[in-house]
Amino acid sequence: MTAPFIAGFLLGLSLILPIGAQNAFVLRVGLRGEHVWAVCLTCAISDALLILAGVTGLSTVSAALPWVETALLYFGAAFLIAYGARSFREAFRSAALRPSEAAPAGIGRVVLTCLALTWLNPHVYLDTVVLIGSISTQFGDGKGWFALGAMLASFTFFFCLGYGARLLKPLFANPNTWRVLDIAIGIIMWVTAARLLLN
Repeated sequence: MTAPFIAGFLLGLSLILPIGAQNAFVLRVGLRGEHVWAVCLTCAISDALLILAGVTGLSTVSAALPWVETALLYFGAAFLIAYGARSFREAFRSAALRPSEAAPAGIGRVVLTCLALTWLNPHVYLDTVVLIGSISTQFGDGKGWFALGAMLASFTFFFCLGYGARLLKPLFANPNTWRVLDIAIGIIMWVTAARLLLN
């Protein structure tokens, strides 16, 4: 059962590594040091549920109800555009403040934003439900181990990103660095939204 587990871990890691809206959000939360555990756990559990759904055959259900994917696409794009605009606004509104001086966001708001960035992104469904779900069928009885490997990759990545971000804190002591990060996050959000709508 080692081979399916390793294959699942490597595939999960390769799918989650590219920087996207969710990863950019986790990085920002990690740099601010606010609700890092809750955000990392929310992302990892969400991925685990989606992977489980893919391996147990939810992709066939989504194929029968194509309107669900279309609805998610437009809701997701609208959310990403709004969140990107918020990041651009923050870049120019709070650039004069040090991050430590900014009021911390409540845990409920942070977790809800994290859930929206995860569950309203159709690419997440393509990666976890469709791709991982379809590849898992190659492993027969070992597909459970394959799914566990992919889930472990998500937990490993998100917690490393969230808690590893503190290593960059000296760089982000300069408010202008936060301005650059907020602008980069805004661009990532808008590019992701454009990709959703154009594809």
